[in-house]
Amino acid sequence: MRLSTVILPIHRWAEGQKIWQRAEDLGFHAAYTYDHLAWRTFRDGPWFGAVPTLTAAAAATRRLRLGTLVTSVKPFSPITV
Repeated sequence: MRLSTVILPIHRWAEGQKIWQRAEDLGFHAAYTYDHLAWRTFRDGPWFGAVPTLTAAAAATRRLRLGTLVTSVKPFSPITV
């Protein structure tokens, strides 16, 4: 069975790195984070961007699959001249 976890992007990287590495050490198959600007009771505290968080997590882990739970994709509209 493959298990995944959610890691909120609320920790500065000195602490966040340990959390992502711990998830890998515990044997989780994947770890996800939210791609929101803020979330519920965390809206008044630190909340870091999903892409920089996942980039740092990729550099700090080896096997853990990474992803976002929600990604706000803006539709591409080509510029015409």
